[in-house]
Amino acid sequence: MTGPIFQPPVAAPRPKGPVLVTARWVVGHRNGRHCIIENGEVVFEDGAILFVGRGYGGVATERRDYGNALIGPGFVDLDALSDLDTTILAFDNQPAWKKGRVWPRSYITRGPYEMYTRAELAFQKAYAFSLLIRNGITTALPIASLFYRAWGETVEEFTDAAHEAAALGLRVYLGPGYRTGNQVVEPDGSITTHYDEPRGLAELEAAVEYARRIEGTAGGLIRAMLAPDRIETCTPELLTRTAAAGRDLDIPVRQHCCQSKIEYDLVLKQHGMSPPEWMASLGYLSERSLLPHGTYVSGSRHIDRPGRDLEIIRDSGASIVHCPLVSGRHGSTIDHFGRYLAMGLKLGLGTDTAPPCMIMNMQVGMILTRVTAGSVTAVRCEDYYDAATLGGADALRRPDLGRLQPGARADITVFDLDRPHLGQVIDPIQTMMLAGHGRDFSTVIIDGRFVMTDRVIPGRDEAADKARAQAQFEGLMARYPERTHGHPPTSEIFASSYPVDRASPGPSLWGQP
Repeated sequence: MTGPIFQPPVAAPRPKGPVLVTARWVVGHRNGRHCIIENGEVVFEDGAILFVGRGYGGVATERRDYGNALIGPGFVDLDALSDLDTTILAFDNQPAWKKGRVWPRSYITRGPYEMYTRAELAFQKAYAFSLLIRNGITTALPIASLFYRAWGETVEEFTDAAHEAAALGLRVYLGPGYRTGNQVVEPDGSITTHYDEPRGLAELEAAVEYARRIEGTAGGLIRAMLAPDRIETCTPELLTRTAAAGRDLDIPVRQHCCQSKIEYDLVLKQHGMSPPEWMASLGYLSERSLLPHGTYVSGSRHIDRPGRDLEIIRDSGASIVHCPLVSGRHGSTIDHFGRYLAMGLKLGLGTDTAPPCMIMNMQVGMILTRVTAGSVTAVRCEDYYDAATLGGADALRRPDLGRLQPGARADITVFDLDRPHLGQVIDPIQTMMLAGHGRDFSTVIIDGRFVMTDRVIPGRDEAADKARAQAQFEGLMARYPERTHGHPPTSEIFASSYPVDRASPGPSLWGQP
């Protein structure tokens, strides 16, 4: 099968002629770095930026002034939440292997199955993609859980995902996740890996064919990537074939690795090497490699074993995808962001969990870095802002993204500085890091199209989407006992913060003796 897999209609048409947008502050880009322009102007046409600065003297067919706001580049999310995040269920429900986050052997034996219908999978992509836009994310590489899947993701699902992304006007890199193995809890509570290599290799071939057909569709908004699952679920054959396909197609390859002690120990036990050492021995790593999360590595407080894990990643040209919020929620973080920068590692950011708020990730990342380093000077606001914009774009080898300069794509956000909770503004980026949230973005422009205006995304009913997402999420929670060690009831898997007084037909006894 050859040719494009589809040609979906893209959201809103671009405005005709040059559009001039102005605000109190603009994040421009000059001499290889961001700069702040007071009372700045940005002009774009046909999806590209024409002018950034002050005193534009050309023609503009449309002008929009955003007042006390910050016009900046859209965020690049290299590990973008694209489902109804089940990670949040583990927030106070641990250990993960006892709470449905690792399949028990009994579930493998009975046969894993799809816990969502095709329509539900399509909805969750549309819902998640709209949330990314609402949080100022203009380029996204989706990530979703495989715990509720029969095995990997499917081409059918990602055909629907591409349609949903194009309808919203979101810039995406798509590729179904695949794997040759899966972590399993044995009856005695030990964690091993179950393999089905033929199935995983077939999924890889389907993903490669999908990539060939999807690349550059929707007017270039949709690009391809390869997305093998966690490193401990991959066999050497899967990795070597993936690397070869990535070179042949010259597309990003995202591989979750160095994200847990269990993963590190499993890879070390099976291959006698750390995850980075093993990938390097296979010739797997390259400048196309995107590696969430880069936390459990030699030379960090997490791993006693000596080694050169970070140097291996750096020297290969690969990028670490830092996801501070999800890591911090589970008691870990990289050791540390400032040190990684000083080593010359390439760093981008990912949201990976709900809420998909890049600003919250930057805020949490800064706090974790300063605590871990024991120094307030270990990282500055612009370091994380760079990672969320330039770092992601550079990881994708896209000098036309993540910056506002002539010739770059018109991926633009408007951050409203008049929101009362923001307090007094001294420096707009520092104010964003101190008190901002993704909800403070009022307008988002992607490839020259207004995909969100005054917090409204055309065609999406935010309240209806929220209600549908809640019902779908509760349906998935009800199935958790089937894939949880020992198959306990949901009441044991998900502990309430406090005792719950359920509504009943009878009178309430509260306040009575």
